[in-house]
Amino acid sequence: MFPDDPACAAYLERLRWPHGFVCPACQQQGEPWRAQRGRLLCPACQHQCTVTAGTIFDKTRTPLTMWFDAAWHMTTAKNGLSAKTLERMMGVSYHVAWHMLHRFRVAMVRTSREPLSGEVEVDETFIGGVDEGGKRGRGTSKEIVVIALEIKHPKGFGRVRMRHVPDASAESLESFVRETIAPDSIVCTDGWKGYNGLSNGYKHQQIILSSSDDPAHVAMPGVHRIAALLKRWLLGTHQGAFSMEHLQSYLEEFTFRFNRRTSSSRGQLFRRLLEQAVSTQPVTQADTLHGYQWEPVKTRKKSTGAK
Repeated sequence: MFPDDPACAAYLERLRWPHGFVCPACQQQGEPWRAQRGRLLCPACQHQCTVTAGTIFDKTRTPLTMWFDAAWHMTTAKNGLSAKTLERMMGVSYHVAWHMLHRFRVAMVRTSREPLSGEVEVDETFIGGVDEGGKRGRGTSKEIVVIALEIKHPKGFGRVRMRHVPDASAESLESFVRETIAPDSIVCTDGWKGYNGLSNGYKHQQIILSSSDDPAHVAMPGVHRIAALLKRWLLGTHQGAFSMEHLQSYLEEFTFRFNRRTSSSRGQLFRRLLEQAVSTQPVTQADTLHGYQWEPVKTRKKSTGAK
């Protein structure tokens, strides 16, 4: 379907400008003049650009066919793939494979995604190696990931959001909840004091586990199911071999997959990823090398290419 770079560029052009070319400089819509090397010339202001300019593919020296192959394998593999696996499959260096996957992980976060709503379970889980004799629970030295999951009735789960937080303080937990869950939603948590402030703006339901006969995974089954799936995925697909400074990027990939688990077509996930790739600002190697600096979605900018 995509035998060469021009075919890939034509597909990206349809995704980026579904209603026709829009000049990134003057925002005029119309058919561009086509120059050599895939350059597009605006007939109104004479501005030159390419379909990849201002996207995660900006200034890449890797052929678009290889980017498309990586996107296909990343979205069609049930549990995704590691950079080492992509290196072997595509015959590229580990360095190239690693950066391609991390750029796609940035693109997996839609800038306009809606906050969670309805009934939402919120709790933390802990990611890291086994510490013999170390502290457990919120006093552990492991990394803390807070999870929010929509609960459907009579059964089933909706969408999920996750964030790597520095601690389990009220500041970290409340900030996550208020940025990811719509006001007036029902928020179910345990009795940890870090959630006490949620009664302001939410219908806060606390489940005091110490006074309940049910264990945590029974009292709050949703978030514990997600935590178990996340840890199994990190240990299985990635063999646990990832740096904690990149943990949020892996959380976003897991979120992208889980929230689209009911998609009837793997090809639709491929299309969705590329749609988001051409609407995401450029991501350089320097941006991802020591951990991408994630910002709240509402403050991230889209790439300039459409009105």
